[in-house]
Amino acid sequence: MAKILIVEDDPLMSRLYQKIFTFEGYAIDIATDGVEALDKVRKDKPTLILLDIMMPRMNGLEFLGKVKSDPDTKSIPVVILTNLAGQQDAERGITAGAVKYIVKSEYEPKQIANMVKEIIAGYTRDEVPKTN
Repeated sequence: MAKILIVEDDPLMSRLYQKIFTFEGYAIDIATDGVEALDKVRKDKPTLILLDIMMPRMNGLEFLGKVKSDPDTKSIPVVILTNLAGQQDAERGITAGAVKYIVKSEYEPKQIANMVKEIIAGYTRDEVPKTN
């Protein structure tokens, strides 16, 4: 089962996405800031990380830089899920290694879940048994 780490400091948003992805059949873990998330990523190696940018202690871009500079975690896909809608923010996130930059207010939660499912399918397709 694919595991998603949701890194979000807003309890309402983290519960919303936790419910959606649990319903979709994913194992979910939650971190409320970049420091906690970094510890969980190193211990648990999630299949995918959903990352907010504006957080206490360590923001999302700092966290992303640490994940992508670590050989043990750099291959984990990171999807930035934020309300920062600026073009510069998106470019910084993608340049830092995120596979997608999603502005929360522009999509329904179900649309975001579908985008994440497609990304996970793309990253885990090599794990599908081959038929003869």
